[in-house]
Amino acid sequence: MPFSQLGLQPELARAASAANYVCPTPIQSKAIPVILEGNDVVGAAQTGTGKTAAFVLPLLQRLAGPANKTRGLILTPTRELATQVELAVRKYGRFLKLRSTAIYGGVSQRLQEQALRKGVDVLVATPGRLLDLIQQRCIDITAVEIFVLDEADRMLDMGFLPDIQKLVKSLPKQRQTILFSATMPQEIRDLARSLQKNSVLVEVAKHQEAPAGVEQKLYPVPSHLKSDLLAHLISREPMNPVLVFTRTKKGADRLHLALENRGIKAARIHSGLTQRERQEAMDGFRQSRYPMLIATDIAARGIDVQNISHVINYDIPNNTNDYIHRIGRTGRADKGGVACTFVCPEDEVFVRGIERSRGEKIQRVRLDDF
Repeated sequence: MPFSQLGLQPELARAASAANYVCPTPIQSKAIPVILEGNDVVGAAQTGTGKTAAFVLPLLQRLAGPANKTRGLILTPTRELATQVELAVRKYGRFLKLRSTAIYGGVSQRLQEQALRKGVDVLVATPGRLLDLIQQRCIDITAVEIFVLDEADRMLDMGFLPDIQKLVKSLPKQRQTILFSATMPQEIRDLARSLQKNSVLVEVAKHQEAPAGVEQKLYPVPSHLKSDLLAHLISREPMNPVLVFTRTKKGADRLHLALENRGIKAARIHSGLTQRERQEAMDGFRQSRYPMLIATDIAARGIDVQNISHVINYDIPNNTNDYIHRIGRTGRADKGGVACTFVCPEDEVFVRGIERSRGEKIQRVRLDDF
């Protein structure tokens, strides 16, 4: 089914085609017509399923022409995701005259204020910076017609619920509210009920379902040999690009230094770096200047890098949701990928929890010498 049959206007269908979308993904096929009808929507979909286009395309159509005021608001949990979503707004709205911008903390707000003064139809924002600008009367969101809460479960995990509740008080009561989440715990259902009226649930993936096409492997290893194991795997098979997850900022820095000392080129990204450093790392990874990106869970969602061949859980996550989100960075759009998880003896409790939640064992690979 082409995009035009979903009810999208020709300019948007053409933009989707120009972005190399041949046919809508399942979440797009289900969500776009429902959003176009003006319904409040709860979308449950994993990362890598095309969910950004599922809400951006109908949002752009429902806003029609420019009006020199903010009528579309998309809230995201991280700076990186805000930047990515705003790029999607521009990409899919390339044949329209709507203006958009992204605002987030960690950088000077001067340029963001300048963009807002010129007039913005679609605003993509993180909660903290948006609240600051509202309080400073730099932005008015009282005319918002469509409010999107992206990665809602991550928002709650990061403690943004109070900020969301404050922001909603500034929004008009008559609006369309769209909520997307990779998982649907009770807290998300409660949040949806508080924000929406007679919402429609659009779901394409079961809770805690691993991405299709991702080969999953566990590598038992003592903690002091993990960097050796990573270097061995890199030398043994092609990995490009590869995303490596650590549990802490210090762990990311230590691994980055260890690889650097081995002559292995890598970038790193975590919340302890400046926004400029984080953006340079992401740009270098996207443009293949760095074949490897070391990241904390701040990057587990929102990284839109094509054809990541491997995800390495250098430090195992302590719950199934984070595990699924991490390995979802590979095997996107029905392409194959490999997820390798390093398991120290003290990590076995987390392995059992992940396997129990998923209802199946993960393949173990034992390397006696590396």
